[in-house]
Amino acid sequence: MSDSRRWIGPVLGTSALALLVVACALVLWPFLSAIMWAAVICFSTWPLYRHCERAVGGYRAFAAAIMTILVVIVVAAPLALLVTALVDGTRNLGEGIAHVLGEGPPAPPNWVRSLPVIGEGVAVYWENLVHDAPAFIEELKKLTGPVTDVALAGGAALGSVVLELGLSIFITFFLFLHGRRMTGFMRQISERVAGPRGKRLLAVIGLTVKGVVYGMIGTALAQGLLAGIGFWIAGVPEPILLGCLTFALSFVPGGPPFVWAPVALWLLFQGSMGWAIFIAIWGLFLVSAIDNFIRPYLLNQNSNLPVLLGLFGLVGGVLAFGLIGLLLGPTLLAVAYNLFLEWAAAELEERAQAASHSPLPEDIGAGPRG
Repeated sequence: MSDSRRWIGPVLGTSALALLVVACALVLWPFLSAIMWAAVICFSTWPLYRHCERAVGGYRAFAAAIMTILVVIVVAAPLALLVTALVDGTRNLGEGIAHVLGEGPPAPPNWVRSLPVIGEGVAVYWENLVHDAPAFIEELKKLTGPVTDVALAGGAALGSVVLELGLSIFITFFLFLHGRRMTGFMRQISERVAGPRGKRLLAVIGLTVKGVVYGMIGTALAQGLLAGIGFWIAGVPEPILLGCLTFALSFVPGGPPFVWAPVALWLLFQGSMGWAIFIAIWGLFLVSAIDNFIRPYLLNQNSNLPVLLGLFGLVGGVLAFGLIGLLLGPTLLAVAYNLFLEWAAAELEERAQAASHSPLPEDIGAGPRG
C-alpha cells in the first residue's frame, strides 16, 4: 500500500497540471494569433518604448499608452489608406465596366495583328466581339464573376484582419506595461529548461524576430513605395492601390511581378509602348531587384531562412493564422530554425570539449615511471 501511495500522488499532480495546461490552451486558442502578433509588435518596438518611458519620467502606463497610440497610427493609417484605395478602385472599376457595356469595346490596335503566331487570331476574335454585342457581354460576365468573388473574399479577409489587429493592439498596451515582468518570467523559464544556455537562446530568439520583422516589412515598404512612384510617373490609374497591392505581395517570393507585369501589358494594349517598356524596366531593375539589396541588409545573420522554409512559412502561416500569418509564419519558422542551429552548434562544442579532455590511447594504463 505504501508503494502505491508513493506514486499515486505524483501521477495525480502531473495529470491535474496537464489538464490545467490543456484547458488554458483551449481558452486562449481563439486569441493565439492576436497574442503572438502583439508580442512581435511589442518586442520589435521595445527600444522605442524605453526611450518613450525615459522621456515621460518613468511613468510606464503613460509610456505604454503613447506607444499604443503610435502603433495605432502606424498600423491603422496604411490600412485606412488601403481600404480607401480599394473602395475608389472598386467604384472606378464599376464605372469602367458600365462605360464599356454602354459603348462596346474599341477596335483592336494595329500592333495586335502584327504579333507573331497569335496576332491574326487575336485580332479576328477581338473584331468579332466588337460587332457581336451579346457575345461581348457574355465574355465580360465570365471575367467580372471571378473578379467580384475575389473582391468579396478580399473584403471579408480584410475585415477579419482589422478586427484581429484591433485586438492585437489592445493586448500590446498590456505587454508594454508589464513587459519587464514577463521578460523576467521568460528568463527564469529558459534557465529552468535550458540551463546556463537559456540567456543565449533568448538572445537568438530576439535577434531572429527583429531580423525577420525589420527585413520583411522594410523590404515590402520599399517595394510598394517604388512601385507606386513608378505607376504614378507612367500615369497608371490608382497608383496608390497598386502600390499597396505590391506591398502585400512583397511578402511572397516573386510576388511584385504579379502587379507590375500586368500593368505593363495593360499599357501595351492601350498603345503606350514607351510607358509599357518603362514600367517593365522600372519593375524589373528597381521594384524586384531591390529585394536583393534591402532584405540582406536588414536581415542579420541570425534570422536568414532558406528560401523553401520561407515559402512554407508564408503559405502555412496564412493557412494557420490568416493574413497576419504572412509575418507570423516566417517568424516562427525562423525562430525554430535558428534554435535548431544553436542546439547543433552546442552539441558539436560539447563533443569537442569532451574529446579534448579525454585521455589519449597511449596514455591509458600508463603508470608512474621509476
